[in-house]
Parts: sequence; C-alpha cells; structure tokens
Amino acid sequence: MSLQRFYQLFSMPSNKKKKSIYKCLIVHPPIHSPYQQKPIRVTMPLPLKVLFFLSLVLGSSFHFIASTASSRSATAPVGVTEVEALLLWKASLDKESQSTLSSWFGTRPCTWVGIRCGSFGSITHLNLSSSGLKGKLEGLNFSLFPNLTHIDLSINSLHGNIPSQIGHLPKLVYLNFSFNYLHGFIPNKIELLRSLSKLDMSNNNFTGSIPISIGNLKILYVLYLYNNKLSGFIPQGIGLLRSLSDLKLSHNSFTGPIPASIGNLINLSVLYLNNNKLSGLIPQEIGLLRSLSNLGLSENNFTGSIPASIGILSNLSYLFLLNNNLSGSIPEEMNGLRNLKSLQLTNNKFVGSLPHNICLGGLLTNFTVANNNFTGRIPKTLKNCTNLYRVRLDGNQFFGNITEDFGIYPKLNYIDLSNNQFYGELSWKWGECHNLKNMKISKNNISGEIPAALGMMTQLQRLDLSFNYLTGEIPKELGRLTSLMDLSLQGNQLSGNIPLKTGMLHDLQTLNLAANNLTGSLSKEIENCLKLQFLNLSLNRFVGTIPLEIGDLHSLENIDLSQNLLMGEIPPQLGNLLMLETVNLSHNMLFGSIPSTFENGLSSLTTVNVSFNQLEGPIPNIKAFHEASCFALQSNKGLCGNTTCLKACVPISSRKGLIWIIIPPLGSLLLLLILIIGLFALCRRCKSKNKTSEEKNCEQIFGTSGNFGKRFYQDIIEATDEFNSNYCIGTGGHGHVYKAVLSSGQVVAVKKLHLSEDGELTNVKAFKKEVVALTNIRHRNIVKLHGFCPHAKHPFLVYEFIEKGSLKVILNDEKQAMELDWVKRLNVVKGVAHALAYMHHDCSPPIIHRDISSNNILLDSKFEAHVSDFGTAKFLKSNSSSLTSLAIAGTLGYMAPELAYTMKVNEKCDVYSFGMLTLEIMRGNHPGDLILALFSSSSSSLASSSTSSPITHHTLLSDVVDQRLRPPRSRVAEGVVSTVQLAFACLHANPQYRPTMQTISSALTTRWPPLAKSFSLIELGELIAH
Repeated sequence: MSLQRFYQLFSMPSNKKKKSIYKCLIVHPPIHSPYQQKPIRVTMPLPLKVLFFLSLVLGSSFHFIASTASSRSATAPVGVTEVEALLLWKASLDKESQSTLSSWFGTRPCTWVGIRCGSFGSITHLNLSSSGLKGKLEGLNFSLFPNLTHIDLSINSLHGNIPSQIGHLPKLVYLNFSFNYLHGFIPNKIELLRSLSKLDMSNNNFTGSIPISIGNLKILYVLYLYNNKLSGFIPQGIGLLRSLSDLKLSHNSFTGPIPASIGNLINLSVLYLNNNKLSGLIPQEIGLLRSLSNLGLSENNFTGSIPASIGILSNLSYLFLLNNNLSGSIPEEMNGLRNLKSLQLTNNKFVGSLPHNICLGGLLTNFTVANNNFTGRIPKTLKNCTNLYRVRLDGNQFFGNITEDFGIYPKLNYIDLSNNQFYGELSWKWGECHNLKNMKISKNNISGEIPAALGMMTQLQRLDLSFNYLTGEIPKELGRLTSLMDLSLQGNQLSGNIPLKTGMLHDLQTLNLAANNLTGSLSKEIENCLKLQFLNLSLNRFVGTIPLEIGDLHSLENIDLSQNLLMGEIPPQLGNLLMLETVNLSHNMLFGSIPSTFENGLSSLTTVNVSFNQLEGPIPNIKAFHEASCFALQSNKGLCGNTTCLKACVPISSRKGLIWIIIPPLGSLLLLLILIIGLFALCRRCKSKNKTSEEKNCEQIFGTSGNFGKRFYQDIIEATDEFNSNYCIGTGGHGHVYKAVLSSGQVVAVKKLHLSEDGELTNVKAFKKEVVALTNIRHRNIVKLHGFCPHAKHPFLVYEFIEKGSLKVILNDEKQAMELDWVKRLNVVKGVAHALAYMHHDCSPPIIHRDISSNNILLDSKFEAHVSDFGTAKFLKSNSSSLTSLAIAGTLGYMAPELAYTMKVNEKCDVYSFGMLTLEIMRGNHPGDLILALFSSSSSSLASSSTSSPITHHTLLSDVVDQRLRPPRSRVAEGVVSTVQLAFACLHANPQYRPTMQTISSALTTRWPPLAKSFSLIELGELIAH
C-alpha cells in the first residue's frame, strides 16, 4: 500500500476509515478466477502489525496539524482538493485557454500562473485577468478554496452563471468578474461575503434585480454593476452600505425613483446612475453626500427641477443631467460650486437664465446646456473661463453680442452656438483659439464679414457658419486650415469667387456653399480635395462649365450644382465617381447628351435630377434614371428613354438604313389602310342610325390612349354588370369606384360620377377640356386618367387600376397598417409631395387638386403612393350637403380654414391638406383632435374634456404617432421627426407662411438632419414653428 493511499485513508471519517483499512488487508482473487468465491483472509506477522500501527498514528497526526494550520473550517486536505478543483476547471475550458494555463499541472499550485498562496500553501489569490479564457464559470467549485481573499477573472470570455458556492468564501476581500459574458441572476449568496470590500461585476449580461440583502456587505466601499441588463428598483438596503465611496449602476434598466436612503452614504464620492429608466424627482437627500465629486444621472426619465441642495456639494466636480425631462430654472445655489469642471444639462426642459457665477472657480472645462429653453445672456464668468474645452449652447434662446460676450479660450476644442439669437460680428479673437477643432455658429443673426483671422485656427476640422447674414467674400486665409473636413457656409449673402486656396484643403469631406451670391467659374483646384464626399454649390450664380477635374474626386457621394448658370456638356469624367449616390444638375443651361460613362460607373447612383436644361438623347440605362420622377427629367430639349416620363428613343442609323426599303411597301399599306378606314366608317355610319337615343349620349370617350373609345363603353358596362355594387371597391365624395376587367384582360378602375339634381353633369364642356389635358399628364405618383364618358345615365372616368386601394382603408385595417411600416409611410409622404409639386410648379397652367385626403391616395403592390382625382374636383358634384358651392371642393377635415371666408382656392389649400394627410399617415388616424388641441384657442377645454391624456405642446411625439408600430430608430426616426415638422409648417393659419410643395418635395429628398435628442424625448412644441 502506498503512502498516498494511507494518506487518503487517514483523511476519511473514522467510521469509513476502519472499513477501508479492513478492505486493504483482504486479498481479492483475480476477477477471471472461477474457483474462489470468497475473499482470503491473510494473517499478518507481529512486526508488520507494529509497523502498520505506527504508520497509522504518524499519518493521522500529520493530517491534524496540516488541517489546523490551513483553516479551522476546512474539511478537505490542503493542496489536493484545491489542485483537483483547478485542474477540473481547466479541463472544462477551450483548448486555447488550456494552453494559456499550461503551467497548471502537478500538485504544486503555488507556482502556477495566476495563483498565489498563503504561508501554509493554501491558495489565497486567483488572478487571471486578461488571459483570454473561454468557458464557463460553473466548472470552478469555489467552496473548495476556504482561504481565498482575491479573485480577478476580468476581461475574459467567460459565460454562464455565477455558481452559488461563491458564498462559501468567508475571507474574500476582492471580487472582479467584469468584462465577460456572464449572465443569469446575481446570486443571493453574495450576502455571505461579509469581508468583501470591492465587488465588480460590470460589463456582463446579468439580469434580474440587485439582491435585497446586499446591504449586509457592511465594509464594501466599491460596487460596480454597470453595463449589464439588470432591472427592477434600486433596493432601499443600498443605504446600509455606509462605507461605500464608489457606486456605479449605469447602463442597465433600473426603474422607479432613487431611494431616499441614498442620503446615508456619507462617504460616497462617485455616484453614476445614468442610462437607466429611473423616474421621479431627484431626491433632496443627494445634498447630504458632502463627499460627492461625481454625479451622473443622465439618460433617465427624471422630472421636476434640480434640488437646491446640490448647491451645497462643495466638492462636486462633475454633474451630468443630460437627456431627462427636468424642468424649471437652475438654482442660484449652484453659483457656489467652485470646483465644478463639467456641467452637462443638454436635452431637458430648463428655462430661465444660467447662473452668472457658474465658472467662478475657473475650473470649468465642459459646459453643455444644448436643446433646452434657456433665455437671456450667457453667464458673465464664461467670458474669462479660459480652461474651457467643450461648449454647447445650441438649441436655446440665448441672445447677446457675440463680439462682446465671448473671450479667448486657448484650450477650447469644441463650440456650438447654433440655433440661438446671437447677433453682432465674428471677432478676430476666435483666431486665438488655436486648439479649436469644431466651430458651429449656424442659424443666428451674425452679420459682417468672415474674419481672415479664422485662418489661424490650424487645428480646425469643422466650420459651420450657415444660415446667418454674413456678407463679403470667403477669405482666402481659410485655405490655411489644412485639417478642415467640413466647411458649411450656406444660407448667407456671401459674394465673389470661391478662393483658389480652397484646393489646399486636402482633408475636406463636406463643402456646402449653397444659397449665397457667389459668382465666377468653378475652380479646377477642387481636384486636390480627394476626400470630398458632399459638394453643394446650388442656388448661386456660377457660370462656365462643370470642371472635368470633379471626375477625380472618387470619394464623392453627393453633388448638387443646381440653380446656377452653368453651360456646356456634362463631363464624361463624372462617370468615374463610383461612390456617387445623388446628383442634381437641374436648372442650369447644360446641353448635349448625358454621357454614356454613367452606365458603366455610376452603379451606386440612387437619385438624379437633370431637369430644366437643354439636354437631349437617351438617358443612361441604369436604375437611378429609370426610377427617376418625371419632375427630375422634365423641361429638356429632347431626352428619351425607356421610362413613362419620356418618349422612346429611335436610333438614327436604323432610320437612314431602312428608309428606302420601307417606302415602297409603306405606300401600298397606306392605300389599303385608307380603303379599310373608308369601309369601316361606312359601316359605322350605318350602325349609328340604328342606335338608341341612350347610346347617342356617349358619342366618344375622351382621352389620348388608343385603347379607349366608344367601343369600350359596352365593355365597361358588361364588366361591372351595369355598375353592380358587387364590383364596387370604393366610395368617394364624387362617386363610386368599380373594378372592371375588360374583355382584353386589362384591369381598370371606373369612377361612376354623381349627377346634379337635374340629372346632368355640371359644366360638361369645361370638364371635357380639362380631362383631355389631364390624360396627357404622366407622373409615377399620379394615377393615370385614361379618359371620360359623358353618358347621360352612366357618366364615368376611366383610371389606371392601383392594386392595394386607398390609403384610408389600409390605415383602418390593423394588419395592413402594421405592414405599412415607417419606411413605407415616409415614402408615401414623399410620393404625394412629388406629385403635388409636379402639378403645382411644372404644369402650365398649374393644376390644383382641391381634395387631397387619404381616400384619394392609392397604394400599389409596392406601397408606392399614387394621387387620384387630380384636377377634376372643381367640376364634380359632391354628394355631401355641407358643400354647396361648385367653386369649393374638398373633404371636411382636410380643407384649409381660409376657405370658410375667402372662397378662393389656390396651391396653398393643397399644401394645408397635404399637412393634414401627412399627420394622418404618421398617426394612423385623422389628426383632427391633435390639431384642435395644439392650435385652437379652446384647446385647453377640449383637452380636459377628453378621457385620454390632454394633448399640449409638451406632449411627446412618441405618444401621438401610430402606436401599432414599434418606435422608429436611427435614420428612420430622423425622417419621422423632419416629416412631422414639415406637416406642422403646412398647417400655418396664414397661407403665405406655408411652404410651397416644391420646397416640401425638395426637403423630403435631402438627407435628414440628425436628432438633437432621443426620439422618445422630442415634444410636439419643438416641431411647431412659432
């Protein structure tokens, strides 16, 4: 028997030990022996018995000494049990992890990597941080390490749950499982770790709530649970952790209020609860945390005002309250925060002015209060706050002279003063901010010239001075800003040429000089801006040709040179721009054909507009041109191609080669055709004599399509079973709509019109003239009108059949409404806008719809919008008794309010109806109650009488959009917000202030501006122009 086996025997309980020793003294025969059935007892000589007895005594003594030295509570022998536990865990890890732990073998763990032992050989430290371990933690039996004081398994790829045996480590002081993939609940056994001083389980996937018993960890001074998926309330028991100095619970899903017991943590210096779903008021007890230096409560749903007690926290250096629903003014007590280094209040509802001594200590580096309702001048102490690094005052109502109120900031890196009411001129002092990388002062009332001193800000990467009243020329000194990536000067009154030194801006990615008075030719030096992605020079007075060198800008994605005085041909080199997505060359004087290079190189092109030029020839055979709206191709000299908006192209070479072959047989065919026509006319005249008087009333069907004429009248009557209700697919204010499958197999929509009281149509002659004009209109978003039959009994209009039917029906159907997701709804709005813009601005004379409603918007199988009944409303008799004037046509709930007293219909009436329709699309139902609550003088009484929550300017946009759909995200959310904002602009009480449909159509095709705050925090009042 080996000594190791003796050792194992001595380690057993006494009752088992005797049996095992007895078994060792019994000799068992081989298993294969068939002759021996019982064990053979062997007698032991006396000397051997003595030797065995001495070994038994010595082994037991050794075991007793070792066990006592290691731990009183240890029930396992030192070394062996811990070794086996570690080796078993190693075997459960992946091969790479086992390779990392290659030193883990044998029976001496104190020499293994990541292991430290105490004086008696028991393991006290397990530190395998950043070791690349992959596997489960359950494979490690923590109960076998009674002397463990430190565990650090952070920054690995461990997954699974935390074993419940973690509570069997009474000496544990430090526990760090951060940056792994652990999941499940935090075990309640954690409360047994009464010696624990630091607990870090951050950056995992833990779920559930914080154990209520966590308050038993009395000496804990660091608790990190951030970046998990924890939920529920923060337990009141957390206030029992009086030793706590650092508490981080951010980036979870905690709900409810901050417990008042938080005020008991008088030693707390860092408290981060940001990025949760906490709500309620910020408790006054925060003011009891006199040691607090860092307070982060951002990205929650806190309401109310900032408690004045925060002003008592003299050690406070960092205060983060951005992205909440906080309101009220900033307490004056905050003037005493002399150690404040960072104050972030962005995206709340704060009002009033800022504390004047907010930078009294001179330590402030980060000051961001964007997107609130602050007013007044900026704090006086801010002018001399020379440590400022980042400043955001944008999206408020600050005013004051920008020349006088701001100083020199040598450390400044970022400043945004956009969307305020600052006035005055830009000072040369800005040039002294040598470390400034981002400068945004757009949408203010800044006047004067751009100072040449800005060229001294050599670190500048973004300069946005757009939408001000700047005059003069663009200073050539801006060419020194070699790090500049974004130059936005659009919407000013700048004049002169583009400086040649602009070509020195090698890192430039965005150049926007649109809507100024710039002149001259486009500089060839632009070829040096090889990183340029966005180029907008529209709405200026540039002359000359488009530089060939633009074709060298291989990173270019968007180019807009529209509404200038450019001439010449489109350079073939533009076909080299493989990344190009959007190109707008409209409203110039370009001529010639569109280069064939577009077909080979512009595979990424999605949007194109070459309208209002002198272009001719075939359009490129690529998707962008085939799917372009008629608006984008119209008003050229002779474009042709395979699209509904243009005539088909006829190759010239084919005509010349075949002309002499065709002429002889053509003459014969012509004579034969004349003979047939004569015979046909003779037969028709004979038949017409036998027609009834009823048939004579439908002498012809007006229209340009060769597929429709009087011979189809009977076909339509038969296809609808004389307008049987079984074939009715819709009802409008002017008639019923029927689906008709003609004998040829073609499907059309037939609108049978209401007759006047005397049984006749109103103003038939004028209506016929209008229909003839309308049948010539072709636009992808307008339902094609094939013709009209003025039959005395069955007058009807023949339309193109649109598969899915009216938008109103789709929005009222639960299943179809959910299929009509946010992206499709935005496309529907765009389609309607493009159709209206086309009829208002590109038809001569302009055509007004008069009856824009969800009933007159049809959707095809791809949810593409098609506007029906265009231009016919003013002639049709409504079956509604509330509309008696033929001059006024429309649907109640969509009609512009001025029609009630002016009786004058113009394009702005359509704009109002479009706004109502857009809100209906976004909301999922008619927005009448919303509009009344927001714009009516009696809105308060109306809202209070409603059973639902009252709608006010503070109502969240997310609460009024269609709740059947999931909230929009990222770029889609930007589109929804911008579209709703446009819709509100269309509903302005004064028609003169409503945008034109051309403006709306253009706005809907440009890139959506990024959201200044989360979609869920945007209020209706922020989207309504005041």
